[in-house]
Amino acid sequence: MALVSARRSRSALLHQLLQFSSASTFAAGSHAFDPEIRRLAKFQRFTDIEALLEPRKLNLPAESSSREPYLASFIIAYASAGMLDHAVRTLDELPRLGSSRTILSLNALLSACNHSKTLSTRVPDLFSNLSRCHSLSPDKVSYGILIKSLCLARDTSKALSVLKEMDNKRIEITAISYTTIMDSLYKEGKPEEADRLWMEMRAKGVAPDVAAYNVRAMYWAVNGGPDDVLGLIEEMKADGMGPDIFTYNYLMTCYCKHGQVDNAKRVYRELGQNGCEPNAATYKNLLYSLCKNNDFVGGLEVFEDCVKHRRVPDLGSVMALVKGLMKDSKIRAAKRVVTGLRKKFPEDFSGSWLKLENVVGLSNDEKVPEVES
Repeated sequence: MALVSARRSRSALLHQLLQFSSASTFAAGSHAFDPEIRRLAKFQRFTDIEALLEPRKLNLPAESSSREPYLASFIIAYASAGMLDHAVRTLDELPRLGSSRTILSLNALLSACNHSKTLSTRVPDLFSNLSRCHSLSPDKVSYGILIKSLCLARDTSKALSVLKEMDNKRIEITAISYTTIMDSLYKEGKPEEADRLWMEMRAKGVAPDVAAYNVRAMYWAVNGGPDDVLGLIEEMKADGMGPDIFTYNYLMTCYCKHGQVDNAKRVYRELGQNGCEPNAATYKNLLYSLCKNNDFVGGLEVFEDCVKHRRVPDLGSVMALVKGLMKDSKIRAAKRVVTGLRKKFPEDFSGSWLKLENVVGLSNDEKVPEVES
């Protein structure tokens, strides 16, 4: 869908939005208006956002239990648009609007702020002030959001102190909270502290999930070798869980980093039998890594799979592939890559993507046979 233009009428946009605004489409974690709200926010059309959302607040679900989740979605929409004052005001208004006000709504506000580049630093103060103002007792979700905010601000020391506070208040510390801090510690180059936290988590009887293992796999993929990542995979299996596509992505990246491209391609080809499907990161990282290791035939295989599954590949990776094929005198293959992209993704093939045509010597309307002779 094209971006909302300045000329688009408010009534037409409202009509489109209302088609999706039944009470059943709203939940505390999402908002049916999100795509359009983001587009309006991009152009700073805050008055239009307010005009679209405010009347909908009054259209409450009949069931009282559904009202707070419904209104929490407006809190999320406003915060996601950077309209923090409107989000807080909506939280304040809940009883007047005929809804209860529980920690669910505060969590919705805090979580939305965490996903905003401009508002994530406000979370600690909002957590403290709003919970006190409305006599709300933060739960494990609230604290998890607070920990995420502190880690985003690279303040892991405060995040660790929050864990102690939760422990003192006997609030359950989830694997998510532990994982968030471990991730930050690894990224800060503090693997010993991260490993200690891992041991603490296990000692407290908190079972790690796949995401927790993947944080460790990501670190060792960059700072260790394939055997380190494989060892973690064996740990996961011993814990009764299977690696996911993120785990295998880290393993493939690690193999390529150490020049073991055949092993990386083997893992890639066995993804299906391991219950995984490649994602965008799989194609992007493996294509780039294979080209970096001068395996352009393998890169071409990954590229063709990527396009077959209608994934727009990464320009930098495709450029490396095309240049490599040209260098290896596989000119028709290189041209087929470019024309294939142009045909499959015509709307995306513009701007910097047009440089690919220059690399292979194609005119804008030149065609190349699908099968290389």
